[in-house]
Amino acid sequence: MLVTGNEILQEAHKNGYAVGAFNINNMEIIQAIIAAAEETKSPVILQASQGGIKYAGIEYIAALGKVAAENASVPVALHLDHGTDFEEVIKCIRHGFSSVMVDASKFPLEENIAKTKLIVDIAHSVGVSVEAELGKIGGTEDHIVVTEREATFTDPDEAVRFVEETGVDSLAIAVGTAHGVYKGEPKLDFDRIKTIKEKLNIPLVLHGSSGVPEESIKNAVYLGINKVNIDTDIRAAFAQGVKDFLKENPDNIDPRKILGPARLRMQEIIMDKMHIFGSAGRA
Repeated sequence: MLVTGNEILQEAHKNGYAVGAFNINNMEIIQAIIAAAEETKSPVILQASQGGIKYAGIEYIAALGKVAAENASVPVALHLDHGTDFEEVIKCIRHGFSSVMVDASKFPLEENIAKTKLIVDIAHSVGVSVEAELGKIGGTEDHIVVTEREATFTDPDEAVRFVEETGVDSLAIAVGTAHGVYKGEPKLDFDRIKTIKEKLNIPLVLHGSSGVPEESIKNAVYLGINKVNIDTDIRAAFAQGVKDFLKENPDNIDPRKILGPARLRMQEIIMDKMHIFGSAGRA
């Protein structure tokens, strides 16, 4: 069933677990995510980046996501990830996304607040929930690049003001994760997570979570993270599934045979994440 991101995250916030938000680019990825959610009885968030939407087309992504959600027995939100462009955010709302993220984190605090509040006012008027970001998360996602030098952790006091003035439903915080593939083991600022959670008392979001050690994720969830974004791990599983099949079957040209094992490989990874996040059995 299609629900808002806030409906899913408020339950996670109240009951101390996190829900996985998995990036979607094609039918097989969506099928793998929904199959994993059904198998584990977990609520789930399908999220499309602006790059994913550009690749597949908003009509295809929206239709696939909504059909998957409406036919699922578990709660599913369709979410825009890292909406840096106002028109793109509005387009997603018009096409039936139940949740959007406005990412104005590259701007000074005052401008971030103003841009976020504008989207919150529009989205809330039509029942769509909103995530925003404060602080700068390092790494690369689609066309968004933040160097280690530019990455800045979220200031707890600024976060209080930001949430009060924007009315945002959930907040992505910068606490030591990064988008993309890690060169070393990420070191999360657990004290910062705990402090921000106590000050805000709303759902918190952890971006760049692929490759973060299981115990670090579990600790972050224990301290107040309620949405965990995963993309790179799914891509790696997809690619490995295709490579393994073609290595064993180099002459096979059937897309169904090639992509089927990749879909199963992704499902297994996603199910494992759902158990780690504590969302399994919560639907």
